[in-house]
Amino acid sequence: MAANSSRKYELILLGATGYAGKLCAEHITKSLPTDLKWAVSGRSYERLSAVVEEIKPYNFNRMQPAIEAATLSLDDLRSLAQKTRLILNTVGPYFRHSSPVVQACAENGTHYLDVTGESPWVYEMIQKYHDTAKANGAIMIPQIGMESAPSDLLAWSLARVIKEKLSQNTKEVVASIHEIHGQPSGGTLATVVGLLDHYSLGELMRASAPWALSPIPGPKSSAAVSLKTKLLGVRYEQDLGTLTTSITAGPNVAIVQRTWGLLGGPKSYGPNFQYHEYMRVKNSLAGMIIHFALSMGLFALAMPPLRWLLQYAAHNFHAPGQGASKADAAEETLELRAVAEADDGSSHPRMAMAKFRYDGSIYYMSGMFLAEAAMIILKNDGLMKELGGGLLTPAMLGQPFIDRLRNAGVILESRIMPERTTNPKQ
Repeated sequence: MAANSSRKYELILLGATGYAGKLCAEHITKSLPTDLKWAVSGRSYERLSAVVEEIKPYNFNRMQPAIEAATLSLDDLRSLAQKTRLILNTVGPYFRHSSPVVQACAENGTHYLDVTGESPWVYEMIQKYHDTAKANGAIMIPQIGMESAPSDLLAWSLARVIKEKLSQNTKEVVASIHEIHGQPSGGTLATVVGLLDHYSLGELMRASAPWALSPIPGPKSSAAVSLKTKLLGVRYEQDLGTLTTSITAGPNVAIVQRTWGLLGGPKSYGPNFQYHEYMRVKNSLAGMIIHFALSMGLFALAMPPLRWLLQYAAHNFHAPGQGASKADAAEETLELRAVAEADDGSSHPRMAMAKFRYDGSIYYMSGMFLAEAAMIILKNDGLMKELGGGLLTPAMLGQPFIDRLRNAGVILESRIMPERTTNPKQ
């Protein structure tokens, strides 16, 4: 019962009046086909009308979006899902507002994309709606924005180049946030605090367990993290530098692990595959300070009074629906680098390296990811037939997705590194 071409719209952008939603609407207006049949949706017709007027100057020659005012009730969302082939959802916090959106799309065979980073919520949605979505032919991909598309596409690219150039499986991918300049939106800040109020400690631990999102059991680690890294949070990689704990690693690792499982596990990246993610720092001391600060911060957030204080501070920094100014956002940058080790059984394994970089608003980048992924789903019938349906991951869209992102300004490159006479892990 997959969404068919007879529906009124090709896509509906839900949450178009929010910070991320407006940026996605801007990219659709600037870059997607001018004959695209689309609509913007949210609770307020007046605010949606203002968004339509705001984006119109970006391209006067295109078909302007229709307006579909709707609440977040299941009945309204079912009606919305039945009108379109695909919903782009930017309504967060997702754990609080978007479960009925997923349900409506899964039940009606409507494709779905979002830019959440809320792993506990994604875990819950997989448990509840993956089978329904698969049965109804709905391609549903959460976390296709800054979390976790760059990480997932880097891992996929490295495993692919190792397979193609060396005819080997991949043993380990180590990724790092090499450079980041940006600031979180009000919605992101509200989400971080709200997750700990919404989910119990047991639910959070279950969702964050190793390979929790993978449909098949993951391999036992053959590329174990050292005791030093576990205790102090610091790791050194010859081609990445000194690394430490990254606050965004959890959601990204979970999605990469799900991709491994969805692609066939041992038959895809390899039977011993591991993925680890960090952030680059100047030296080991800085790494240890950041690691312990993050650890203490998470412990502090477990205490309700401190969560309430952070909520108040976050609201005064950027209220939900707000974010960086256009001038500030234009100066933002995100760069990830990653190295991968071929599983060739040698003492000096061959290595591959990859880089992801985007210069400009990081939230605009997430909106661009949504829109460009939508075009793959709407236009690439062969790939959609191959995928079938279910709650999938960004890398499942493969090379066509990477090609579109490159055309939109993303740098994503991978290569095999020269042979070495020493092991870079030693």
